[in-house]
Amino acid sequence: MISLAGRDILHAWGKFVFTGIGLGLLIGVTLVMAGVYRGMIDDAMVLLDNSGADLWVVQKDTQGPYAESSSLYDDTWRGIAAMPGVASANNITYLTMQVRAANHGEPRDVRAMVVGIAPDGPGSAGWPPYLVAGRQITRSHYEAVADIASGFKLGDTLQIRRNRYTVVGLTRRMVSSNGDPMVFIPLKDAQQAQFLKDNEAILQQRRRTAENPAFNRPGVPGLLDAVIASQSTNNYVNAVLVRIKPGYTADEVAAPIRRWKRLTVFTRAQMQDILVNKLIATASKQIGMFMVILAIVSAAIVAFIIYTLTMDKIREIAVLKLIGTRNRTIAAMIMQQALALGLIGFAVGKITATFAAPLFPKFVLLMPGDSIAGFFAVMVICALASVVAIRMALKVDPAEAIGG
Repeated sequence: MISLAGRDILHAWGKFVFTGIGLGLLIGVTLVMAGVYRGMIDDAMVLLDNSGADLWVVQKDTQGPYAESSSLYDDTWRGIAAMPGVASANNITYLTMQVRAANHGEPRDVRAMVVGIAPDGPGSAGWPPYLVAGRQITRSHYEAVADIASGFKLGDTLQIRRNRYTVVGLTRRMVSSNGDPMVFIPLKDAQQAQFLKDNEAILQQRRRTAENPAFNRPGVPGLLDAVIASQSTNNYVNAVLVRIKPGYTADEVAAPIRRWKRLTVFTRAQMQDILVNKLIATASKQIGMFMVILAIVSAAIVAFIIYTLTMDKIREIAVLKLIGTRNRTIAAMIMQQALALGLIGFAVGKITATFAAPLFPKFVLLMPGDSIAGFFAVMVICALASVVAIRMALKVDPAEAIGG
């Protein structure tokens, strides 16, 4: 049986193929945008998994440490560690900032999340769970472990505030919820970096303190020095990561901490809800809007090209009707052309998305399920887009084959 759609496609194959490529690029962009959204969710899940925590203890009435600011005294972990069901409690700080590679020919800044980890050794909550090169931090100062997405290498010197750190280890897929690579440094260094002031601000603060009669009393000579010393140190952390003992549930351990320590405690499910449904909710809505717009544009392109191809063969359609061809056969021909255009477009789009995804600065996760759903969506869009051309073709008068 001769395929009328195939013969017609071969007759105008150039226009058909180039239209399919253009449609494929739009489909590729749509698949990449879906992958960006999946990547954002995966970044959030990776952040929770890599922390190694069962509970996150943060400042009361805050959503910290990933969603907003949270400050706890760095000795808070002692009381939490003594609570029933707590296997371990570790301080941690998070600070998103520009980290400079200081030993390159041209200084290079990288947006990164600087993580201050407690000196409890590898395997503790907050520490990178594995390395791809080098070793873990073994000194209390001036060593760092960086994610390979930062572009740093072993032996690089990093400038974080005033201090310099040597990269002694590299890890993989240790990122913030925004996709920024993590750089791990000792907790004390991170505490200093988080609230470090410039020299001028320190001098002004000391002058104001010295001029305050409440702190500079003649009868108490050591008071001023003690106040100044307290102002130049940071005794705060952003959160305490808690691991629970076997046989306990997260809610059983969290309840007494909330009650007796007057702190906010999040379980993994609650922290996941904050990251996915609050932090990236706006971004997901924007991505959804763009995908809807791209779907409409794709449908318009398919409808236009199928309509144009149909208009170009009005006389041929009239001849088909004149010789007795059924309307169903003509409609099937146009529908097959639209679906073929969708197949070409999806193939081009899938190949484009696969090769373009690694080039994006943010992690793009292309899920097979999204590709399958995208394929069926493209087919439906192409089928609906052909309706206009089909209606126009069915209205063609067979007499046009004679009078044209």
